[in-house]
Amino acid sequence: MTGRKALVVRGGWEGHAPVAATDLFVPFLEEHGYEVSRADSPAPYADPEFMAGVDLIVQCYTMGTIEPAEFQGLEAAIRAGTGMAGWHGGIADSFRNSSDYLHLIGGQFACHPGKHPAEREGSQADNFVPYTVNMLPEASGHPITEGIADFSLVTEQYWVLTDDYIDVLATTTQQVRPWDPWHRDVTSPAIWTRRWGSGKIFVTTPGHSLDVLQDDNVRIIVERGMLWASR
Repeated sequence: MTGRKALVVRGGWEGHAPVAATDLFVPFLEEHGYEVSRADSPAPYADPEFMAGVDLIVQCYTMGTIEPAEFQGLEAAIRAGTGMAGWHGGIADSFRNSSDYLHLIGGQFACHPGKHPAEREGSQADNFVPYTVNMLPEASGHPITEGIADFSLVTEQYWVLTDDYIDVLATTTQQVRPWDPWHRDVTSPAIWTRRWGSGKIFVTTPGHSLDVLQDDNVRIIVERGMLWASR
């Protein structure tokens, strides 16, 4: 794989360390023959000539906003074959101002239920809970998840809102705890893909912090997901 181009778009809420997080994966892309460009806003999406030459978008941009021309350029590029990959809020909680973006990605962060109220101290760790990522049997031969067994993390567990036009590779189940207002367990996709025109989209919800992204399972899934999504 040589001569390919990747665009890393990073920014938004700094709590997800968008620069440091994406820098973890730039060497991997370069080792696989990608010329990597970086942007601190979605502005490049609005440049059709530039986007026509991008094989892979890696986005880590939590919340923030996207302008209509930027979204239109992003969607057109993916439709034409550019791949898109991301993790956690950098892709599943981006651009809350755009319902069209939500439609493109196929899933949106809803919440990350936290610890018991008595255990909370007012930090991000209030939302770190132990949970399991369950690999679906039908995904055992997928190039992103092949050979990966169920694994556990202690970090934010994403409850996401999704549609049925996603291909789910793994799930996670938010159990009912005595202080929760819901009345039955809720299972959300934890890893999914989506086909859009000629393009492919990869999303994994683990990835809140650098230590999570450096977990062997998460790292391998992100690396494989980028390569899978790429043109």
